[in-house]
Amino acid sequence: MFADTTFWAFVGLIVFFAVLAFFGVHRTIGKALDDRAETIRKELDEARRLREEAQEMLASYERRQREAAEEAEEIIRQARQEAEYLRANAKKEISQRIERRRVLAERRIEQAEASAVKEIRQRAADLAVEAAGSLLKDKMTKTQRNALIKGDIEALKGKLN
Repeated sequence: MFADTTFWAFVGLIVFFAVLAFFGVHRTIGKALDDRAETIRKELDEARRLREEAQEMLASYERRQREAAEEAEEIIRQARQEAEYLRANAKKEISQRIERRRVLAERRIEQAEASAVKEIRQRAADLAVEAAGSLLKDKMTKTQRNALIKGDIEALKGKLN
């Protein structure tokens, strides 16, 4: 048994552990492990806190994105309403302009017709006077013309007095 190397390795191991226990290495190792565990715990707490902050930020950004999308939809809706309003006003304004131009064109046509009728009447009156003058000149004698002029002068005197 004392000649066996395994026995002496075992004894050496026990003596080694006893020396370590005597010098308090197990406390130092325990303290180092506790410190390491505390550091890991703090890092885990920090990681949880950062994760919660990241989730809060993500939720905030998602909320802002939804709000921005809703605002964009509202802007689009208002733009469509305004476009529809402008289109309706444009149609109304165009129809009013067309109506005004139609009325103006009708007035111009009426004025042109009136002017043409007046010109035709004037021309007809001029032709009638020329024809009457020509007939009187050709068909009446000098005495007949003089008598007609005297009669007209007398009628004119009666009207003026």
